Amino acid sequence: MDLRMNYEDILSKRIQTVRPSGIRKFFDLLEEMKDAISLGVGEPDFVTPWHIRDAGIYSLEKGFTHYTANAGMSDLRKEVSAYMNRRFDLQYPYSSQVLITVGGSEAIDAAFRVLVDPGDEVIIPVPSFVCYGPLVSMCSGVPVFLELKAEDEFRLTPEKLRSAITPKTKALVLPFPCNPTGGIMGREDLQAIAELLRGTDIMVVSDEIYAELTYGQHHVSMANIPDMYDRTVVIGGFSKSHAMTGWRMGYACAPAPIIQQMTKMHQFSIMCSPTTSQYAAIEAMKNGDRDVEHMRDEYDGRRRYLLEGLRRIGLPCFEPKGAFYMFPDIRGTGLTSDEFCERFLVEEHVAVISGSAFGPGGEGFVRCCYATSMKDLAEAMTRMERFLKNLKK
Repeated sequence: MDLRMNYEDILSKRIQTVRPSGIRKFFDLLEEMKDAISLGVGEPDFVTPWHIRDAGIYSLEKGFTHYTANAGMSDLRKEVSAYMNRRFDLQYPYSSQVLITVGGSEAIDAAFRVLVDPGDEVIIPVPSFVCYGPLVSMCSGVPVFLELKAEDEFRLTPEKLRSAITPKTKALVLPFPCNPTGGIMGREDLQAIAELLRGTDIMVVSDEIYAELTYGQHHVSMANIPDMYDRTVVIGGFSKSHAMTGWRMGYACAPAPIIQQMTKMHQFSIMCSPTTSQYAAIEAMKNGDRDVEHMRDEYDGRRRYLLEGLRRIGLPCFEPKGAFYMFPDIRGTGLTSDEFCERFLVEEHVAVISGSAFGPGGEGFVRCCYATSMKDLAEAMTRMERFLKNLKK
């Protein structure tokens, strides 16, 4: 008798069919290279500002190490409410419409879990962050990928959206400012989408984790658009804007009935967000605006440098207006996105991410993150120019 466990039968078929992130394989190779430059990790190279770290340290020194309310400390929810009003002209009562989560990722997961029933369709513009499709599938929903184009600056157009809506459509993801493209949606773009959604029951899950990182214009949320406040779940967080990736702090702002159900999900799966991180986040919300503006100015300089460099060496790239990524077109090299990234890493020890990792529409592009030093960006450009010249030999 064979007593070995058959894990294929034991494990959930739904989870087994979800593919792992296409980003990770490049980091496995990168770890073995001592002189490698990474333009792959979507993480600020800034250290969390000292006054924010100090608030976390002080909370530990004072012994504030117990559970908080499930939805998050009331002081933090008040600060998030004030921040959303101050920065984006959005009013969310802290007691009923704000939930503190473990990063923006948990907020996205909870939003899908409370909105999506088996068979419901969720429209996901791509290329976009890798988590949306798998999370919808894990809810037994159906991800519907809507391919955006570089010639539209990777904006979602009403014509594109109209073609994807069916009677089964439950929600639309708005991943703007966008990882990996750097694309944004302006007020007029959002108004056109809103006009199409009026009269339907389609909800919007608006991932605005990069809302503070826009260049040349102020971020506008779908919740700012008339008639859209009551059908929008706004996802935000501290990781990108305040350089707090490791603190794992995010939040959701939404109509009270949705936050009530998301809090219930959070209560049973997480209990509460880390207490130390919540104290640090209070300080970030209260006194972090200048930090945000300083880092955004630094990113903007790197953005302009990298854009000019890519175009100079012959890689077409539209000008990204948000986040901290470039999405150059590498189709002229004759390589696939995976081939380009693997060869560039092996031959020149520079890591960029294959556009195919971000869904349909990403093939033929690569993602370059400019949340790194100017010194590394300059060296990466030198190596990329040499790589492209060697390809032509």
